[in-house]
Amino acid sequence: MSLTVIVDYESGNLHSAEKAFQRMAAETGAGAVLVSSRPEDVARADRIVLPGDGAFPACRAALSGATELFEAMEEAVTLRARPFLGICVGMQMLATRGLEYRETPGFDWIGGDVVRIDPADRRLKVPHMGWNDLVIDRPHPVLAGIGTGDHAYFVHSYHFRVADPGHLVAHCDYGGPITAIVGRDNILGTQFHPEKSQAVGLRLIANFLGWAP
Repeated sequence: MSLTVIVDYESGNLHSAEKAFQRMAAETGAGAVLVSSRPEDVARADRIVLPGDGAFPACRAALSGATELFEAMEEAVTLRARPFLGICVGMQMLATRGLEYRETPGFDWIGGDVVRIDPADRRLKVPHMGWNDLVIDRPHPVLAGIGTGDHAYFVHSYHFRVADPGHLVAHCDYGGPITAIVGRDNILGTQFHPEKSQAVGLRLIANFLGWAP
């Protein structure tokens, strides 16, 4: 049976993510969904999901402090090409570095920096919070049935500025372009929360559970 592991390093909204992934796995016959902090579970996963809420440095420190957990995830994703989905700060940590509070190294799986949102329209408040329209920059199998103009739910003050435009999958507008989805090869990240994005988010989760890059 296929296994999707949601990585628990005490820095994510695990309950709502677990419910959404379990629901779509049941509906699509995608196997089991397990929330785990055990490196051995991550190592045997067929798919890996990394949530993340809060500040980049705190999330990175929590993951680094989880003994052997990051190493198991890195081996599974970068060496064995397991499909990976990062959510919110879990997506931001894919970057080369984060600049929230202080410079913090990311995974450097997708080149770029995580920088503070700086809207051209000063009436727009930061954090960027609430629903916004997606603009699809390039097709991706996990976006099947999702198009430009569909809504997703965001809560963040920093966003991922990719070094290679080819790694930008989708953005939204908030006084300028804000990165919404990044990806390359078997790695995908969403700045928005699919588990809170209703039909669009559930469709993306279902697509991810069936994705075979």
